[in-house]
Amino acid sequence: MSPISVLLTIATYFAVLFFISYLTGRKADNAGFFSGNRKSPWYVVAFATIGAAISGVTFVSVPGMVAGSGFSYLQMVLGFAVGQLIIAFVLIPLYYKMNLVSIYEYLENRFGISSYKTGAWFFFISKMLGASVRLFIVCIVLQLLVFAPLHLPFFLNVVFTVGIVWLYTFRGGVKSLIWTDSLKTFCLIVSVGLTIYYIGKNLGLNAGSMWSLIGDSDMSKIFFFDDGNDKRYFWKQFLAGVFTMIATTGLDQDMMQKTLSCKNFRDARKNMITGGILQIFINLLFLTLGVLLYVYAANKQMALPAKGDDVFPFLAMQFSPVVGVLFIIGLISAAYAAAGSALTALTTSFTVDILESPKTKTENQIATIRQKVHIGMAAVMAVVIFIINFLNNDSVINTVYMVASYTYGPLLGMFIFGMFTRKAVKDRWVPLVAIVSPVLCFILDIHSQVWFNGYQFSHERLILNAFFTFAGLCLLVRKHASLT
Repeated sequence: MSPISVLLTIATYFAVLFFISYLTGRKADNAGFFSGNRKSPWYVVAFATIGAAISGVTFVSVPGMVAGSGFSYLQMVLGFAVGQLIIAFVLIPLYYKMNLVSIYEYLENRFGISSYKTGAWFFFISKMLGASVRLFIVCIVLQLLVFAPLHLPFFLNVVFTVGIVWLYTFRGGVKSLIWTDSLKTFCLIVSVGLTIYYIGKNLGLNAGSMWSLIGDSDMSKIFFFDDGNDKRYFWKQFLAGVFTMIATTGLDQDMMQKTLSCKNFRDARKNMITGGILQIFINLLFLTLGVLLYVYAANKQMALPAKGDDVFPFLAMQFSPVVGVLFIIGLISAAYAAAGSALTALTTSFTVDILESPKTKTENQIATIRQKVHIGMAAVMAVVIFIINFLNNDSVINTVYMVASYTYGPLLGMFIFGMFTRKAVKDRWVPLVAIVSPVLCFILDIHSQVWFNGYQFSHERLILNAFFTFAGLCLLVRKHASLT
């Protein structure tokens, strides 16, 4: 595909997206931006959330990882589904009972203002890093396909990419995102499904022979029970999936903001359970696509890029114009769904939690502050993408989960302590615990192979990090003080 063809594809897609954003967000007030006025249909939220959960990282990284890891990622996805059940039956009723706009308000009610601010700042760091990594992958692909051939700098690429996200979220917030993300999820699923169809057709495969080919491939092995030191070991992946989902969805303002826009906790629960089931099948589609990409390259004797993240973009552009268009639509659908959702959540959390605007300001003042914060969040995201571009040296999906394990761990430990104990703590020392826990986890991580006979940490870092936080809070318990 030529750079102009890619730009035309993106322009057409966003013309439709902006039209939907305008229709749904033109009458949105602060409540519409923050919580969708609590009127979102649960089935629309469930479908919309898939696009935000998948992201451009999954779209590019998961197909490329099958050569080295097989279908082992599916073990983690099964853990995701269990984690979503826990969110549905434990966290969602709590959030609705407390009528929360920001879920970190729970920490203020449970522990105090220092804990509340700690949770909000850790979410800010977590989401800003995670969203920037996800958007970075789009910038890299656009640089390869559009900006580099046109001799345009990476700086302009980032400004363009982040600017698009800001434009379609600045007015409607969650109220618009529910519907724009539904469009993105639809485009994402259709693009992957049709790409699988066209590659299978090119290889002369029907549905039956395609599944036989995938089942017989060494790259389709799902379960790894043999070596506990292996990063692909089942219990590492599965348990990490459970707790990663609880932390990065149930304790994440971004993911919960759309869920809390449902009319009541029963509808929100239906949304969460449905999303968990759909996520298994959609990730299976991505893994299936990965095997077909490598089989196609082997049959055509094509030399593939060294990095797995580059395999799908490379082959999509080599295959045919149709697959190239599908790849571009799928990528921008996945990436912009996640980025738009993150930018809205960051704006909400910073306005509500850190600035505490709703407590002291009028509606008009809140709207003005929200709009300024929204611009600020977009600017910070652009800066972080530049930094990631200098530091990037790993599979992007591994980078995302590594960041999550360090930044969401303290949040997970704080919420578990708050929900499963009745003890009061010395609130002013909670920020110290939240900082020390990731540091201890990092020390163990870099020395694990020497200290623990070759053991390598994977995504279970999150569990260890939460454990350190929980233990630290136990040391802060106020004697003879507990919740009534």
